[in-house]
Amino acid sequence: GEDHTMSPLKVTQVRSVVGSKQGHKRTVRALGLKRIRDSRVHEDTPQIRGMVHKVQHLVHAEEVD
Repeated sequence: GEDHTMSPLKVTQVRSVVGSKQGHKRTVRALGLKRIRDSRVHEDTPQIRGMVHKVQHLVHAEEVD
């Protein structure tokens, strides 16, 4: 509708966390991702954006309808 809220954000793990910093592993886990090609849909919030940005080398994020 007209009052379009933020699109959900689909986050997919694209790289292994093996060899990553502990904090990055925790962030990927917190996004609900356990292995490569896992994906979760999250609300597009500043918190989620921040987490995705922190591990942007490990995940792929796209807006979904």
